[in-house]
Amino acid sequence: METIHGPDIMSHSFDSLLMIIVDDAGGVLPAINHSPWDGVTLADFVFPFFLFMVGVSIGLAYKKLPSKLSATRKAIFRALKLVAIGLFVQGGFLHGVNDLSYGVDINKIRWMGVLQRIAITYLVTALCEIWLKGEEDPTTELVSLFSKYKIQWVLTFIITTIYLALLYGLYIPDWEFQVPSTVANSSAPITFSVKCSIRGDTSPACNAVGMIDRKVLGINHMYRRPIYIRTEQCSTKSPDYGPLPLDAPSWCQAPFDPEGLLSSMMAIVTTLIGLHFGHIIVHYKDHNVRVARWSITASGLLIKGLILNFSGIALNKALYSLSYTCVTAGVGGILFAAVYLLVDVYEYRRPTIVLEWVGAHALKIYVIVACNIWLLILQGFYSEEPGNNIMRLIGATK
Repeated sequence: METIHGPDIMSHSFDSLLMIIVDDAGGVLPAINHSPWDGVTLADFVFPFFLFMVGVSIGLAYKKLPSKLSATRKAIFRALKLVAIGLFVQGGFLHGVNDLSYGVDINKIRWMGVLQRIAITYLVTALCEIWLKGEEDPTTELVSLFSKYKIQWVLTFIITTIYLALLYGLYIPDWEFQVPSTVANSSAPITFSVKCSIRGDTSPACNAVGMIDRKVLGINHMYRRPIYIRTEQCSTKSPDYGPLPLDAPSWCQAPFDPEGLLSSMMAIVTTLIGLHFGHIIVHYKDHNVRVARWSITASGLLIKGLILNFSGIALNKALYSLSYTCVTAGVGGILFAAVYLLVDVYEYRRPTIVLEWVGAHALKIYVIVACNIWLLILQGFYSEEPGNNIMRLIGATK
């Protein structure tokens, strides 16, 4: 029997390991930490790769559907489960390393997060695969494959068009936010004003992604340690975290969610591109044909993304820009084809047993390791006082 899950599991394993490396070592090595705003680093490829592989997996999982309604119910349940876990581990309920307290003010809970974005992209892509594909069996002709999934491609185009229209078409007014006072015995928050009055801007302060999240989610429900705090305007140690410069603009302290609503639209596009790669596995059995079609698609995306970047649409993870979508999906497709050649064509599997196990449990590993759940559990065992815990004993925390 032909193995079609090898590259899927292996690519998930690479993503999981990269997530762990980036989360644990990114603060020590800024070069592999996320880019403060425009541009990309190694860390900025990890999450799109994961979403790309979610799309590939959906293409394989839903190739035969005994019941569309049953598959829809299961997809909704899985998405809701991911949202619930995401709210628990990233919504503010857990207070982080070195703090054994827990609980979150519902008026300040963070609604969006990594797992919530995975849930959104998974659900939309799964519903597309369940309900929006033709019944005919494609032949070896590309036009036939496109014909079967043309509604999905039209939806991908519509999502991208809406994203671009909102990002560059919405007017961004001036806005305000509050931060707790640092003055002793003062409970009154400090109010900051951000001057925008602009349309089509993609700077940290005045972009449509942040404005939509402030209007829909509420500024108190957004991520309070935004990535742009590491820009030169906001950090004396840029591109690392550091003290605010004396002339730092007011927006440096404003919340911004890297997994916001508008940017999640392009995350859906990444997953839909991965779905197309899964379709190629399902409908083409020859190794050379698969690799050729993947390579052509991935190279086209990569070239298009680079052209867009040099044309003014900068690579930007926080905004999930069109150029960023194309480049990360293109590189993801090339990596996927390379892993497929290594594992399925040349059958180089023995050294990859551990990686296959990691790939099969990618989400669990992400939650336990990258979200610091394992640290919080180990810190729960202490002697006499919370500070005397296992993690301090081995020197992992202060």
